[in-house]
Amino acid sequence: MSFNPYFLIFLKKLWAAFKDLIPIIVVVVFFQSVVIQQPFPQIGEVIVGILFVILGLMLFIEGLEMGLFPIGESMAFALAKKGSLFWLMAFSFLLGFSTTIAEPALIAVAKEASVISSGAGLIASDQDTMNMYALGLRLTVAFSVGLAIVIGVLRILKGWPLHYLIIGGYVLVMVMTMIAPEQIIGLAYDAGGVTTSTITVPLVTALGVGLATVIKGRSPLLDGFGLIAFASLLPMIFVMAYGMFWF
Repeated sequence: MSFNPYFLIFLKKLWAAFKDLIPIIVVVVFFQSVVIQQPFPQIGEVIVGILFVILGLMLFIEGLEMGLFPIGESMAFALAKKGSLFWLMAFSFLLGFSTTIAEPALIAVAKEASVISSGAGLIASDQDTMNMYALGLRLTVAFSVGLAIVIGVLRILKGWPLHYLIIGGYVLVMVMTMIAPEQIIGLAYDAGGVTTSTITVPLVTALGVGLATVIKGRSPLLDGFGLIAFASLLPMIFVMAYGMFWF
């Protein structure tokens, strides 16, 4: 019995997604069965949920390969060949800003931060103030990510060493940590993680690799990566500055 070649490709990609999830499944099963020593609650729903996760992961990876990576690289090629530094910088900033401001993880963290800050008496407890604080936090983080992508793109264009910028940035983070209100430090450090979303990472990576490929004298491997590091670094600095303004 012969199978449709497209069906075989689908099964191969599904199996690859399942293999990526095997370590997580093993850990959960081990702790539930050996450490907690209790049966899985609602085992049927758990199995169905795992199957959905495997299917979703497979489709997500396929979508990245088919859509986001190619469009990111093609836009980098087009903007670089256009020769307009302004439009390249504008696209870089707006790419980082727009994908971050709508990031669900950032929205959730900002909302929770406003509730906790209000409960601790750091900001007023009325809803308008809490909403303004949360929105200000999101805008601050989104602006910092947009600026981070601009700096990363300039690094590729100018050939600046990545390690100097990263080390200098973390030195500034340490200095800010010593002078910022202690209530904001943990939130600022978390902000560096929630900004790198499932949409931002592939688009920004494709942008960096595309620019490094099309610009003469740049290596996609040496110069194309590193934008995500800036996107994680700058929000920590900006959120601590935001806390100094509020508290």
